[in-house]
This record gives sequence, structure tokens and C-alpha cells, in this order.
Amino acid sequence: MLTFEQKLAILDSYPQLERRNVSLGRVNYHYEQSRHEKKTVASHLHPNGNGYVFAGLLRGYESDDKGLVNIRDYSESELRELLDASITSLSIYIPEVPAQGKKKKKTATVADTLWVNGDGHTLSLKLEEDLWYLYAGLQLEMAFETIQEAEEYLAEEGFVPVPAE
Repeated sequence: MLTFEQKLAILDSYPQLERRNVSLGRVNYHYEQSRHEKKTVASHLHPNGNGYVFAGLLRGYESDDKGLVNIRDYSESELRELLDASITSLSIYIPEVPAQGKKKKKTATVADTLWVNGDGHTLSLKLEEDLWYLYAGLQLEMAFETIQEAEEYLAEEGFVPVPAE
């Protein structure tokens, strides 16, 4: 487990994050360039080692109802991976998904989805016969046996799905 000081040093190494001291010795980090209402990337980092990072727009992380992941036992590499993914997810505007029960016109199926990262790079995930193929333009990048494997890989690489319009 990283100490409070180690976690602060990692977060301080992200120049795009703004440190804000809050009550009881806790610290928050804000991402002012967020394209969403949500701007807090890390919240309530506490001297006892506890703290949270926002993952509400990411897949593959167990988060609470506010989209926060407890980072108490995270290693440096795990924390940096989550921070990178969180910042990337907040850097890309994705329109809100309509509530269940409302009909929405689909332009893509689950078998054909577009993914984007913070640098604007896009990848296409397509189901062809019994495998999931990941393309960068016409170039085949990878193949996966399940959609879960593909989505986990994409999330780890900082990609988020672009909702169908």
C-alpha cells in the first residue's frame, strides 16, 4: 500500500490536475479541463491512506454509486493506470445515454462500435463470425474471443465507447 505522501506525489506529477486541500487533512484533485460537469478526479485522499478516484465513465472498475473507486491498496502502476483512464474519460465529451425505457435511434449495433481515447484516436470493434476484431481504420489491431475481453483491453488502454447517435 502506498503512503499518503506517495499518493500525493503521484497525483502532483499530473500537471493537468489542481490540488485542493479540504477538511480533516484530506486532499482533492480537480481536472478543470473536464468536458463533463464532473471535475474531481481524486477525492478525500486521507493521511490514513484512504482515497478515491473517479471511474464513473469507465468500464472494468468496481465503483460506488458516485463512480468512485477506493484506492487504499493500489500500487503506483495501478493508480497511474486508473488516473490516466479517468482523465482521458473526462477529456472526451460523450452525450448522456438516455434513461431506460426511452427509445433511441441506433446507427450501430453491439457488433459494431466505435471507441475513442483522449488523443482523439479511434478504434472500431466488430463482431465477425465468432471473434471480436479491433481495427484502426482498415488495419487489424487485435482479435478477442469475447466482448468482455475486448472492452477490458480498450478500457485499460484509455478508450471509451462513442455512443450511437
